[in-house]
This record gives sequence, structure tokens and C-alpha cells, in this order.
Amino acid sequence: MHIFLTSSPTGDLDGSRPVKGIDSFNQFLYNLKKLWKHSYRCAYICAEFKSYDSNDEAVQFFKKAFQDSNLFFSCFDCIDNRNHEKLDYDVILLGGGHVPSQNQYFKDYKIKEKLKEFDGILIGISAGSMNCANIVYAMPEEAGESINPGYQRFLTGLGYTDTQILPHYQMLKESVLDGKRLFEDIVYPDSYNHSFLCLVDGSYVYIHDGIETVYGLSYKIQDGRLELFRDHNEHRILKICE
Repeated sequence: MHIFLTSSPTGDLDGSRPVKGIDSFNQFLYNLKKLWKHSYRCAYICAEFKSYDSNDEAVQFFKKAFQDSNLFFSCFDCIDNRNHEKLDYDVILLGGGHVPSQNQYFKDYKIKEKLKEFDGILIGISAGSMNCANIVYAMPEEAGESINPGYQRFLTGLGYTDTQILPHYQMLKESVLDGKRLFEDIVYPDSYNHSFLCLVDGSYVYIHDGIETVYGLSYKIQDGRLELFRDHNEHRILKICE
């Protein structure tokens, strides 16, 4: 399997670096095109399985992005409550959204079990990338979550990596949630005995044959400290699984 865990595959979500189609930053489009075949069957697994209008809109957006980048396909299906029984595809995208909600839908609809035989290209997008971990760090993101003692910050994920990704770092690093600084007051304390990899939009992790490589600007948060992991336009092996 070829796995791409992205922050955003279509440019910066804040609009500061607009992209037509799929992002070419940090060799993402190049690496994807090396694997692409003209007749690929594609599917987009949604984060919220019952929000049909927004799900259809997301699928149309990514269909156009792939077409604009000359990544052609024979089908591009929407996987949600209406269609989830089989995942017989060559390329599967795991959509972005609310991490705990997506995580629960993946469990309810047995997505992990249905992906057991999948051996194509898997592309995680934001929450979809986060939920690919063995243990997912569900960073609080909605009002009240950081102060709710019942909110579960660590969840069981799809199990493709031990890397706990935090996307959109360039957008979120100054954020405030529930009157607290999102990173300094919430994420940093949670990083003791954990290691989080912060990706900016345009950076990603590529996993194949047991080797995990980080492409682009990224930071590591561990034991309450932030450090640069890799700079723009650079890549570095994160992990080799024996």
C-alpha cells in the first residue's frame, strides 16, 4: 500500500497559497503521479456519514481537483451512510472533519475491517490522516471540548502508523480554545509520554514498505516542547519499521 497522510492536498486552507487542482508543493503531485494509472477507481470516505449535501460537495471538489491535475479516474464514489458496503477501489481518500466523529463512524461502519484487503493508494486529509494512527490524538477543536472531563483525547485509529499527526499548524498555532492557548496550554501538556507531528498545509507523510518519510515544513511536539523537524522543500525519514 502507498499511504499519503496530508494536512491539505489542495493548498493552504486559509487561502494564502491558492492551488489549482492537487498541490505540487513538496513533490506531492509528482509522487502521486508516479503511482497513478489512467483507469483508477477512486472513493472518498466522508467524516460525517449522514451529512449528504456537504459530502456530495466535498466529492465534487476533489473530483475537479484531480481532473485539473490530470489525475484521471473511471469512478469517484462517495462513501457515507448511502454507500459503504464494499471498498473495492484503487484510490481511497479519507476526508477531513471532526476527528472523534469520524473515528466513531469508522468504528460503527467497520471501515478498518473493510480496508484489510486494500492495497492501493490511501490519501488521508486532515482528520482522515489523524485517524490513520494506531492511537489517535484527538486534539480538542470545538468549544467546550478542552474543559470537558469526559472528552476522550486518545482514541483507537485505523492502525497504519504510530505517528500522531496534527494538521494545519500554520493556521492553528495561535488559536485560543475555551480561553486557553490551543498549543501552549492544551497540546503541550498532552505531549508528555507522546510525540505529535505538526504539519502545515502542503506537508505530508508518505508511508510505503515500512518506511515513513516526512515531506515539507513540520514540527515535533514532545514532552511539552516544540522543535523544527523539517523545513520547506525538504524530506526526512521519520521511521523504518523492521
